[in-house]
Amino acid sequence: QVQLVESGGGLVQPGGSLRLSCVASGFIFGIYDMGWHRQAPGKQREIVAAITTGGTRNYADSVKGRFTISRDVAKKTVYLQMNSLKPEDTAVYYCAKAKARSSEAIDAWGQGTQVTVSS
Repeated sequence: QVQLVESGGGLVQPGGSLRLSCVASGFIFGIYDMGWHRQAPGKQREIVAAITTGGTRNYADSVKGRFTISRDVAKKTVYLQMNSLKPEDTAVYYCAKAKARSSEAIDAWGQGTQVTVSS
């Protein structure tokens, strides 16, 4: 059974930092692309960052230069380091697993972790 468990969200002031973690289980972690998505109130869910099995990283324009996605295969964990946070980053952040190798489709989501950026 595939499981993705996020943690690390919370309340932070503008300009602050948070590090999100996603611990995966129930599949061979190292052969699937992984990503982070977010959904703000009243808005559609959007992709924030993704990392391929080969280590290629992609980011939404809104977070380039501020967020970094990484993974630790041994720990079966995906991370999202978020720096220089802005109020517009406030959202529920979800960890996601690609459906298959070379696929952009998602077949599993975590429960989400709330990130609130406010002064």
